[in-house]
Amino acid sequence: MKTWGIKPLSIIAFISIGLLTGCLFEGEQSLEEMDGPPEEEATNTEVTSDNMENDEGEDIEEETSTTVQRELYLLDSNGMVVPQTLELPASETVAAQALEYLVKDGPVTELLPSGFQAVLPAGTQIQGVNLKDDGTMIVDVSQEFEEYEAEEEEKILQAMTYTLTQFDGVDRIKLWINGHEQETMPVSGTPISEGVSRSDGINYQESSVNDLVNSEPVTVYYPSQQDGQEVYQVPVTTRVTSEDDLYTSVVQSLLNGPELGTSLLQPFNAGAEVMDTELSEGVLTVSFNEAMLTGEETKALSEEALTSLVMSLTNLPDVESVQVKVEGVEEVLNEAGEVISEPVTLNDVTKVKGL
Repeated sequence: MKTWGIKPLSIIAFISIGLLTGCLFEGEQSLEEMDGPPEEEATNTEVTSDNMENDEGEDIEEETSTTVQRELYLLDSNGMVVPQTLELPASETVAAQALEYLVKDGPVTELLPSGFQAVLPAGTQIQGVNLKDDGTMIVDVSQEFEEYEAEEEEKILQAMTYTLTQFDGVDRIKLWINGHEQETMPVSGTPISEGVSRSDGINYQESSVNDLVNSEPVTVYYPSQQDGQEVYQVPVTTRVTSEDDLYTSVVQSLLNGPELGTSLLQPFNAGAEVMDTELSEGVLTVSFNEAMLTGEETKALSEEALTSLVMSLTNLPDVESVQVKVEGVEEVLNEAGEVISEPVTLNDVTKVKGL
């Protein structure tokens, strides 16, 4: 009987072909997975659910959930750029997805709160997003992006910038259209060659401070409401004097109230005064006179006033939480009659408001 066998050289050839085929398929898959503007360095990365981190530096795992909460900056009925937290489908490319949900007539349509609308021109395609090592996110969009009115230009920039800079490691954005870097915005020519960051502001408000040398821009929050629905907070950039203590200047700006003629509400009582501010180990203690409290029988700090204070002050460097004190009052109560015994964090007030 004759025995058939496979020669050793044949085995080696067969294995080599298999390895080569595997490498080819792997290389093809990598090309398909690339998602960014052309000619970007290989070190650039898309912000994904795998590389997101929370404030404690811990990895955020989203794979087990079919939806995730995402903060999108939309337009309210008064034309203000406002953060709204929406439930989006879980995605591996969170930055690109967030931009897709800013497009008019796009997937956000069925999720929009009453009175709100998306900001990017209808038909805009997100062709790529890439995060560089210096914190700049390159955003490449299609030609349809250019189809907007001149008065919308700043709002588009603000909505894109604030939506994307919520992600860890993203400090500013730069715009590309169809793979070409833009020095200016396409309609009104707003300069963007250096990139756009949160320091450029949002919902600009006139300030009584006219001295540009001895003042600086800050972003504070005022409540607003439309059609009698739930109150929400609106970020507003204004100028405060830098000659005095910055924290006191910001609180005083809040007490002065929003610009007249806007849809913003004044959450602080007339006669309320800031008496002192002191920062220690991330806790900013702010002392007021008794006019800060509302109510006739039981004096309390209104929910809207507390939210405005905490969201505005934790926006400043080194402030992690806010402790409110009132002169002549041993225990400050909230509207529910509970003692505000501990410093209040941003997370505390945004959980309450669902922001």
